[in-house]
Amino acid sequence: MVPSPLLPPPAVHPEGYTLFQGYAHLSSGLACGLSGLAAGMAIGITGDAGVRANAQQPKLFTGILLIFIFSEALALYGLIVGIILASAGSAAVKPE
Repeated sequence: MVPSPLLPPPAVHPEGYTLFQGYAHLSSGLACGLSGLAAGMAIGITGDAGVRANAQQPKLFTGILLIFIFSEALALYGLIVGIILASAGSAAVKPE
């Protein structure tokens, strides 16, 4: 394991970093972060309601579990979109 403060930061040259790459990387981070936030909020809200409903009627456990799985899929889809956007931004070449 290598501590990250000991590693030098990656070299980003302003003249080789296009506007498209900047917006692609920004949107990649926003897609990943906001989808994770939305998934966390959905899991929190459905978790609260699910625990209360399961206490009243234990047959609802399977349905609650499915709702959790679909809520977690939101974050996974955001991560996939973020990876696609980041790779598209890194693959872009500066026009000359």
